[in-house]
Order: sequence, then structure tokens, then C-alpha cells
Amino acid sequence: MANVEVKSDRRYTKDHEWAKGDAKEVVVGLSAFAVDQLGDITLVNVDVKPGDQVVAGKSFGTVESVKTLADLFAPVGGEVLRVNETLEDQPELINKECYDGGWLIVVRPSAMAEYDALTDPKAYTALIQAAH
Repeated sequence: MANVEVKSDRRYTKDHEWAKGDAKEVVVGLSAFAVDQLGDITLVNVDVKPGDQVVAGKSFGTVESVKTLADLFAPVGGEVLRVNETLEDQPELINKECYDGGWLIVVRPSAMAEYDALTDPKAYTALIQAAH
């Protein structure tokens, strides 16, 4: 495994999504570890649109790579505010900028307790190191 970056300013899921935000909005994306495991991403399919509700732990879309097809899971529940439509034409942006321009959706969280319950960067680093 490459030494993948874990950003200290976000929380993580055991399914390798990241979340960054506050009570007003939480940006969601795929961690560098997930991107490293998936390889070159060829298609991003987000099944929600602004105004839709997502449920923590439930799938809101899929990401396809040269290696596999993987579900995308919401780290927090709430209302979808924005979807990164750039990924429709440029799915490889996740490979290049998974923590910046390659974000997936923005959610207005219904319960900050869900955000607070996500894995902190130190524990997430231990989780991905244990996976190898």
C-alpha cells in the first residue's frame, strides 16, 4: 500500500468516505485510501439530487473503476444541498483531488451526533494500516 494521506480536518467512515463540515453543511468524498484501492476511477453515479434525503450508512450512488464497482455510503443523514456535477464528465478528478475538487455531495446534516460518531483521523489511520 502506498502511504496514503489522511487529512486531519475531517472524519471518516469504515467504508472509506470522508466528511468535513459543521451543523450547516457537511462535504462528503472518498478517502485517499479508497481511491488507492479502487485504481483509476472511470464513472461516478450519484443517485441523489439537491433536496433529496440521504440516510447515514445507506448508499447514495456508486463509483466504478478499472478494478471494481463500489457503493458510496452517506456518512451522515440529512438533506442533499449540492452534488459535484463535474464528476459526470471528469470522474478521474477523484483520483487527482479526492480531498478537494473530487468531493461527491454536500449534506445539511439532520443530526450532528452522526458526524461526531464518525472515525477520527488517528483511528482511521490505524484502521487502514490494520487492513494491510
